Amino acid sequence: DTSVQESRERVRAAVRHAGFDFPSRRITVNLSPADLRKEGPSFDLPIALGVLVASGQVSATRLPRMIAAGELALDGSTRRIRGVLSMACDLPALEREAGGVGLTLLVPRENGAEATVVPGTRAALVGSLAEAARVLESGGAAAAPGAPARCRAGRRSSSLDLADVAGQRTARRALEIAAAGEHHLLLSGPPGSGKTMLAERFPTVLPPLSEAEAIEVTKIYSVAGLLRDESGLIQERPFRAPHHTISDAALVGGGKVPKPGEVSLSHRGVLFMDEVTEFRRGSLEVLRQPLADRRVQVSRVHGSASYPADFTLVATMNPCPCGYLGDGERACVCTPPGVLRYRSRLSGPMLDRIDLHVEVPRLVLSALRGDSPAESSFAVRARVQEARRVQAGRLSSTGRTTNGRMDGGAVRRHCALSDAAERMLESSATAFGLSARSFHSVLKVARTIADLAGDARIAERHLAEALTYRSPETAVAA
Repeated sequence: DTSVQESRERVRAAVRHAGFDFPSRRITVNLSPADLRKEGPSFDLPIALGVLVASGQVSATRLPRMIAAGELALDGSTRRIRGVLSMACDLPALEREAGGVGLTLLVPRENGAEATVVPGTRAALVGSLAEAARVLESGGAAAAPGAPARCRAGRRSSSLDLADVAGQRTARRALEIAAAGEHHLLLSGPPGSGKTMLAERFPTVLPPLSEAEAIEVTKIYSVAGLLRDESGLIQERPFRAPHHTISDAALVGGGKVPKPGEVSLSHRGVLFMDEVTEFRRGSLEVLRQPLADRRVQVSRVHGSASYPADFTLVATMNPCPCGYLGDGERACVCTPPGVLRYRSRLSGPMLDRIDLHVEVPRLVLSALRGDSPAESSFAVRARVQEARRVQAGRLSSTGRTTNGRMDGGAVRRHCALSDAAERMLESSATAFGLSARSFHSVLKVARTIADLAGDARIAERHLAEALTYRSPETAVAA
């Protein structure tokens, strides 16, 4: 691309400012493989080092043991690049391909936190081309991995707490179940009922990222170029809230050269879609694959890429265009066809992939001014973490960690019902018109409710509660 073509000017100026002579003859740089499109300025540093070694100004002794990447400014200084964490994670595989030769990652100093996150990675951090040349000549000391710096992804605020939400016991309970089992959640209610307030506090009841999950998330943000103002390992779960005018490519990834979209930036975290029915139907439909597969495959003319997209969807919507259908305080002015068109923006297959459907009614004044304090996020998070610990132990042999991620085989093995619950499920499946997917969804939610209660077997009460989160209207539509 243009930035690669322009590297000839940056490299020439950087070599001269670093105190070296730029050869006055034609230089050919082979960026193989030729059919792989090259993008970005990360080739500057290796091209400059190659020129210096090929012209005999720098020794080539250590070059075969170096993996170099970095952008060069015209004055020879280095600048931050994208994707360094991915390079660090690939270093062990490259060492095996090289016959066990120890490799050192030579990158700009601004990428130091990323380069040293992976345990055992040898990284040489440089601030200029001259410094990189000295590392090749003298074998400069590699940076030792340190304690990863903590940084954030998304727009979460530490001041948010579930205790701020008055009333809404059903919605609060649904939030806890969704967090414990990684179930997708849809909140529906009139304007001002607290849907957005509840959704924004959902991340506060989620457990912290494990080290492996933190590396996955940080790699995505590094590739997307979103670590410029931060450093180190992302320790908080992402919370992404795209606007309803977002394009399909920005949502799931894409562009002329594929890049991660919002669903991948939400990996291991939360994708919040406020007023989901205001999104274009086409944009909503492209979510169907990542909701089911937890990955996104983006194919374009200049290449294809597969990005992880294991997120929890939290969506909100009004019951009708005016927002007051079923509200006890204000009359709805919408016509039945208008309500039907409005609700049809969220298709049956999409609704079928959402495990929890919750009505959030308007609160009366007495509930808003209640003196009894609501339960804090800290207390809810403790129960969520314990339920996830139980799930991880039970599902360890399947490669899954939560109930919401179970496949059909795992559901059959781990969602055993009592006799009374079995009879209830059979009758409810017919009454609610449950599809095969929603049938499994009810079982997964019931399994999570049982885990929160500390019960090894799904009882009738667990199944009854799970069925309340899937309305007959939604089930039939799906």
